[in-house]
Amino acid sequence: MTKKGLVIAGLAGGSGKSVVSVGITAALVRQGRAVVPFKKGPDYIDAGWLQLAAGGRCYNLDPFLMTQEAILRSFAIHSDDAELVIVEGNRGLFDGVDAKGGYSTAELAVTLDLPVVLVVNCTKTTRTVAAMVMGCQQFDKRINIKGVVLNQIATERQRRLITESVENYTGIPVLGSIPRLKRDIFPMRHLGMVPHQEYTDSHGALDFLADLVTENVDLDQVKAIMEPVPEPDIAIISKKPKSTVTPLPNVKIGILQDEAFQFYYSENLEALEEAGGQLIYVNAMLDSALPELDGLYIGGGFPETSARQLAANTSFRQSVKKGAEAGLPIYAECGGLIYLGSSIVLDSEDFPLVGIFPVRFGMSAKPQAHGYTIFQVEKENAYYGKGQEVKGHEFRYSKILDWQGSPDQLALKMVRGHGFIDGRDGLTYKNVLALYTHVHADGTPDWAGNFVQRCRSAKGLKE
Repeated sequence: MTKKGLVIAGLAGGSGKSVVSVGITAALVRQGRAVVPFKKGPDYIDAGWLQLAAGGRCYNLDPFLMTQEAILRSFAIHSDDAELVIVEGNRGLFDGVDAKGGYSTAELAVTLDLPVVLVVNCTKTTRTVAAMVMGCQQFDKRINIKGVVLNQIATERQRRLITESVENYTGIPVLGSIPRLKRDIFPMRHLGMVPHQEYTDSHGALDFLADLVTENVDLDQVKAIMEPVPEPDIAIISKKPKSTVTPLPNVKIGILQDEAFQFYYSENLEALEEAGGQLIYVNAMLDSALPELDGLYIGGGFPETSARQLAANTSFRQSVKKGAEAGLPIYAECGGLIYLGSSIVLDSEDFPLVGIFPVRFGMSAKPQAHGYTIFQVEKENAYYGKGQEVKGHEFRYSKILDWQGSPDQLALKMVRGHGFIDGRDGLTYKNVLALYTHVHADGTPDWAGNFVQRCRSAKGLKE
């Protein structure tokens, strides 16, 4: 059976495309369809919900972090077993990093050659929705908008007026309408939606969304407007970079995964496995100590919301510090960087953390860094070669209250973005590298191999 897919986009962030994307995915899976979800852009939270809805991994396609070849390769490989493919966009359909819409959801839809379903927030409007949809339809004729889903519909009259207007003036079918909900199914926090790991009854939320979409969106019509996923270019797939690391013997790499640390690209975890890493999942709040490991990967997340539990688990914090002192390779991103600091101050209370780096963190009401980054490697470290330039992204509300370290500990110079302090990032100590920048394994294909190689070297295994 030929797999089919579509892109779900919005007019802006907050349009409701996550409700629609997760709801459609959950509803289709409930029907017994094999759905593989993708998320456009540097996002972990939406991707986590899509992954939960699909019952399988969600993958990120990011035109800034990844080359077009890497995007097509990832899309082809990861959708290989799919029956249906759902790609959730980010921000507005045409929003990119510049006035030409570079790296936008629209550009990704063109790259993937997939049709678009446009989700429109209809709060306090009727016929004007048709003008907005028509504007998107005419703005870039390469974009194939094949359906519209109305969101935040207050009355039956509003639904009817908007539906008639959109279909009359644009010829695009309205696939359904999501009513204004009394319940905020996806409460927002400073980084976006609450992650499913912290959500009370996340599976109940999926059932609610599946019911919501089934009752208010024509799923048969959604499937009908999906188009066959283009056959992949075999030459592109075959160009997937091969790790230079011999996959055997495996090394044991711990992954902190709990309510505090949740932000991992599926591609990063798979890349570590392909390079020879055996992944062992660890809970920083409940486990008494690190198990026997050859390396440790600490992703981002919300250590500030779990600071009391993290601080209270003294034996675990001590085991992480002991591992670092002994030369355990540790790679930490954003929330992981915070965890390796000396403490975090919340509401005037100081919560002790691992203490590898002499830095006290606090939280701000406004973003301290937000967007794509580029760094150059200036100093020796365990994972990147000097002179290497790497693309990534950062999104944080945390701030540095007190830094007692040396500038010599910072290995990376920010070409774009803020980093840790004074335009630099990448705190180093023995085999530890901790940075605010997140990287994507498909955009930095040597990252996983370098990590596993360092683990093997520290363990004393021969290449």
